[in-house]
Amino acid sequence: MSSVVKGIQTALSENLGGSAQAAAPASGQFALNDVPDQSGRVAVVTGGSEGIGYGASHTLLSKNISKLFILSPSKEVVDGALKAVAEGLGQEKADRTKWIQCDLTDWRCVAEVSKEIKESTDRLDILINNAGRGIMTYQLTDYGVDRHMALNHFGHVILTSHLLPLLKKTASKGSKVRIVNTASNAHESSPKDTKFETLEDLNQDLGPLGQYGRSKLAAILYSKYLARHLTREHPNILANAIHPGVVETKMSQKDIHEPYPLAGYLMSSGLNPFKKDQFEGALSTLFASTVTEKSGEYICPPAIVEAGSALANSDELGEQLMKLTREIVTEKTKKDSVDKGCPMNDH
Repeated sequence: MSSVVKGIQTALSENLGGSAQAAAPASGQFALNDVPDQSGRVAVVTGGSEGIGYGASHTLLSKNISKLFILSPSKEVVDGALKAVAEGLGQEKADRTKWIQCDLTDWRCVAEVSKEIKESTDRLDILINNAGRGIMTYQLTDYGVDRHMALNHFGHVILTSHLLPLLKKTASKGSKVRIVNTASNAHESSPKDTKFETLEDLNQDLGPLGQYGRSKLAAILYSKYLARHLTREHPNILANAIHPGVVETKMSQKDIHEPYPLAGYLMSSGLNPFKKDQFEGALSTLFASTVTEKSGEYICPPAIVEAGSALANSDELGEQLMKLTREIVTEKTKKDSVDKGCPMNDH
């Protein structure tokens, strides 16, 4: 019975905010104050101007990160975030931030932004792949790829791949380099027959939760793939996936009404008293990006390692996902990348 109670306490601490988070086991406790000093380090955070991304960005700045690149499609949102940072931490901290406009579904733009980052810094210690499309209806991008996968997975793989030389250079000097991919326990909603074999497979309409869940499954599989290949060759580079919990964000307050006009109110209003704020929601991200010494894990709040679903632990499925990723990116960006001598190097 005690194990059942402990399991319930852990589940509550992983997903809900406030006092529920304090119920986490001692080994999984982690707080904002536990984030170590980040002086001399450089970070990239996609979607770092709102929600969980802002919680991570603000905390890194408060811990003296030397330079922070925020990738976001909205200048207005970034301006608001920088104003809040300046008011709370001082203009000097806000000035350490460089915003770069980037829609991660525009893969050509992602490659150009990566080049801009590499030309602006000689090191990169933290890469937080946080931006994402939430639980929303099926849609294709201009590349003809499911928008959930195109943004949540493909866009971040392209970004990471282009930044690998800088990440490896930093790691070669003895520094720990950490890559964090934002997943979710919603990965368990990915269909049990998920195969990642063809573009046609990806472009099936699985429903809002299925589309979202599959893209979050991809985040875990990609992290484990990097651990198997990248960490093995470069032990100082760690790659992990995280689950943030139920957080008060634009996704849970507004976007949820797009697929569920009425039922979405349970998420946007009914759960409000139990949701985490953006700083509580960033705890697992901050643990994975500044503290952990391991690679290939699925980390739930505050700092609890979970197994994830059976699909999330399939190395074979992970290899197939990345094989399909290389094929699709190569085909869709051939004119802008491959034909110009830029191969798809994912580790």
